[in-house]
Amino acid sequence: MSLDRETVTQIALSAVAVLLFIAGTVVVSTNYGANGDLTQEGGIALVAAIAAFVVVMLAAGLFLERREF
Repeated sequence: MSLDRETVTQIALSAVAVLLFIAGTVVVSTNYGANGDLTQEGGIALVAAIAAFVVVMLAAGLFLERREF
């Protein structure tokens, strides 16, 4: 099964965005974790990481939509 260039680009960009999100949540949990729970600042940082992921995925979608393949 062969994939065209557009599909490969979409997969790669999505995979990178998801890996960055996972890395961000790991960083937040290790820096703001206390006795197995998140501190108040950690909760805010986690919400910020989720919001950043949404913005990155929005930007990636716009980039892919406007790109000529």
